[in-house]
Parts: sequence; structure tokens; C-alpha cells
Amino acid sequence: MELKVFRDTLSAMGSLWETKAELPIETELLIPDYLPQVFKIVKCFVYPVTLQKQVAPGRLTVEGYLRCVVYYQAEEDQSLCQVEQKIPFTRAMDLPEGQHQGYSVTVNGEVEYINCRAVNQRRVDVRGAYALSAQVCAQSDQEIITALADCGAEQKLVPINGLRTVANLDKLLTAEEEVTLPGQVQAVIDISGVGQVEEIKVITGKAVVKGRIQVALTYRSQPGWQLETVEQAVPFNQIIDLDSAPEDATAFAEVEMIGCTLTAAAGQEGASTLTVTAMLHLRMVRQVECYVVSDAFSTQYSADVTYKSVTAEQLAETLNRTVEATASGTLPDENAQIIGCLVTLHPLEWVAAEGGGVGLGGRAIAHVLCMNSLGEIDCYDKSFDFTLPDVWPGTADQYRAECWPVVTAAQPVAAGGEVTVRVSVRVRGLVFRRVKETVVDSITCETALENPEPDVALRICYASAGENIFEIAKHYHVPPAAMMKLNHLEDLQLTAPARLLVPMTV
Repeated sequence: MELKVFRDTLSAMGSLWETKAELPIETELLIPDYLPQVFKIVKCFVYPVTLQKQVAPGRLTVEGYLRCVVYYQAEEDQSLCQVEQKIPFTRAMDLPEGQHQGYSVTVNGEVEYINCRAVNQRRVDVRGAYALSAQVCAQSDQEIITALADCGAEQKLVPINGLRTVANLDKLLTAEEEVTLPGQVQAVIDISGVGQVEEIKVITGKAVVKGRIQVALTYRSQPGWQLETVEQAVPFNQIIDLDSAPEDATAFAEVEMIGCTLTAAAGQEGASTLTVTAMLHLRMVRQVECYVVSDAFSTQYSADVTYKSVTAEQLAETLNRTVEATASGTLPDENAQIIGCLVTLHPLEWVAAEGGGVGLGGRAIAHVLCMNSLGEIDCYDKSFDFTLPDVWPGTADQYRAECWPVVTAAQPVAAGGEVTVRVSVRVRGLVFRRVKETVVDSITCETALENPEPDVALRICYASAGENIFEIAKHYHVPPAAMMKLNHLEDLQLTAPARLLVPMTV
């Protein structure tokens, strides 16, 4: 008689790799003729924009650009001005070799250092380095044993819940909307935006994502440092082609604004057009469940069993949280007048939670722009931390997060030489948990068992609380079902000490 082994495949997660690369920042920004000349550099920011992520065997290639933004004070009228430039990059990073069916790649980073100086009144030199970081999670189909038959095979089945990726897409989109400004725009200082996905509809072969981007336009309507802000909602409607989209799939989408331009309409006072460029992140996963043989033996043969560990990924949380944080400190000039505030966020990190478990938190810097008593514009940086209220059991190596944090509000208040910035940070995304299970890798039955005591019909086993009937039956090479029936048991797990009858034959 031959042992029958039934096999299937399980979508298993490979190792979670992190790879880093340094991007040099070397550029010169020329001040256009329509902007005033440079008197003083106020602050320089670098924002990363990832356009493409391509994974090949042993290599990850990331393409995009660094958006370099310089704020400066004009020479003649103390005006706050802004100029920016894109620095394209293509960086290849090494990955461990291996055959995988899919990858999930998250790219972020932070500025290592930045030096910005005015070479002359029309040219700004920027030198620095940006630390690019990529987290890569590989997915592959791993063979598992789902059932055994014949040769007196007995098996212990365990359910494994996992995820199969249906869609993992990042797509650029553009949207336009007219905006009416209350006055003439002399200079745009900052354009920020917060995306809001309002509807995800999955139909045959397509996903329709609708939402809006709330754009905040900060500008000067006259010379000086007084700023004005106007907000405008820019709706979008994006259709994405999909190879397959089962009805029971879980869909998540987030939109991240990466650029915006303001175009004045000819001959129309106050009428302009906002053109938004955004990255739409679409993730679709489908829950799969299968029963796997975690242990096995034979009542007729001496079975040779080997084991292996499989890793599956589960959706732990769909995040949509807004947290409040505060940054405060002493102003170097107690008479300084606050102009505005910008906030930069560092990548989210896993942090240990009080009482056990892990949570997500991050570091950020509030950049407070002020006019000091000498008539010069300064930037005061105030660091702060924020932590999401969620706590997940386990350790950080069991989790993976794909999240997109964004600042929704930053309100600076100065009083008595102190400045306090109240910041709201919204975090949307997915948190995945990695679970490991030891299962049977192979089993062979070749040598028949001999009954050393053919005249004995029963044995007595004294078992302790917490022992499992399957393990006891495996020790005596008898069917667990027979032991359960003989001892009038309904549960494999013993909750109290017991004297068990063990049959010698079935």
C-alpha cells in the first residue's frame, strides 16, 4: 500500500529586506528675473518623489526626483520668496538572490545634511546628501501538504490564514480646478495638499477611485512678508485597469500630492487654474485560508517525518488615524513676529508600547518662519515626536506597514518669547502581520510496525492537564479518534489530569 500525499500551494512571505543608498545633492538654482534678488537664505528643503520601482532578480531600481525648495529674503523690500528645482535620480540597490512571484516595495528616506548658500544675488548653490531607504517584502508560492491517506496515516490539521496580492499599483494622476483668488498673486510661497479618497468601486477588470485633494495655496499679494492662504478642493476620478479583481478582495487607496502649479487665466482678474500632480497608491489583497498538515504519524508503519516553517501575512489593521502633537521652545528673539510654519515628517518607525506590544510613531520638525527685530527673516526649527494610539501584540519584526503620513494642520502661537506649534498628522495605510507555522514537509512510510505485546488489548496512560490527545496517540501509534471514543472525550486538549485508556489495536 502506498501513502497518498495531497499537496497545494500557499502564498508565503519571504524575508523583509531593507536596503539603503545615498543620493548626492549638488545643484545650482538660478533666480528668475521676475523674482527679486537674494538678500538672505532662510531655509532649504528637499522632498523625495518616487516615480518608479522595478524589481529584478537581485536588484531594486528606484527612479524619481528630489524636489529642492529654497526660501529666501529679498534684498530690497524684505519679501519672502521661494524658488525650487527638481533633481532627477536613478538608483540601483542590491537584493538577495531568489525566485519570487511578487514584491511589495516601500520607499522613503530623510536628509542627511544640507548646505545652501547664495553665490551671488541671482544664484544659489545647494550641496548635501539624501539617505534613500527601501523596504522590500517578497512573496512566493510555497508547496504544502494538505492531506494524507492510506498506510494508517493520521494527521493533525491547522488552518493558515494568509493574503494573496491582487493589485499593488502606484499611478500618477493629474487633476485641474479653477480657483478665484481675492487679490493679485505677486509670489507663490507654498502649495500643499491633503488627499482624500472618497470611493473605491471595483468592477470587472477595472477599479474606479474617486476623491479630492484639498489644496492650500500660500502666497504674497504685495511686497513684504505678510502671507495669505486660500484653500481649494480639486476633485479627481481615476480608472485603473486590473487583470483580475475578485469580489471578496479588500481594496485600499491613498492619494499623495507631489506637485501643484498655479496658472493665471489671461484677461480674467483673480481667476486661475490649479493643476495638481498626485500619486495614487492602490492596494488590493484577498484573504485565503487553507488547512495544512502540521504533524503526522502512521499506525501501521514507522513514519519518517520532516518539518519546515512557512510564513503567511495577515492584514492586522486598515489605518485612518489623526493624531495631535505639540512642538514648543524659546524663540531666540522674543520680539519676533511669526510669518508661518512648515512641517517635515520623518519615516514612521515601530516603537515599543508601554505594557507590551508595538506601535507606530514618528519624528517631525516644525519650521517656524519669523521676522526678527532686526528686519530679517529667520527659521526656528522645533523637533517633536508623535505616536499612533494603536498597539499590536508581539514584536516589531512580526509587522510591516505601508502608510502615508501627511500634515493636515500646523498652528504656531507665540507668547512671552515662547512659541508653541500644534500639529495634526493624519496617517492612512495598511499594517500587515507576519505569522509563522511549523508544518510537515515530507513523510515516508517504509518499515512496518511490530506489536510487541499482541495479547494486550489496552494500556493505561496517566496524562497531565494541557497535554494533547494527538501527541499521546502518536506516542503509542494509535488513532486519536479511537482514543477519543474510548475515553469519551470531545476535545483533543486536556483541561485536567486524566487516566486514559490506550487501545493496542483498532
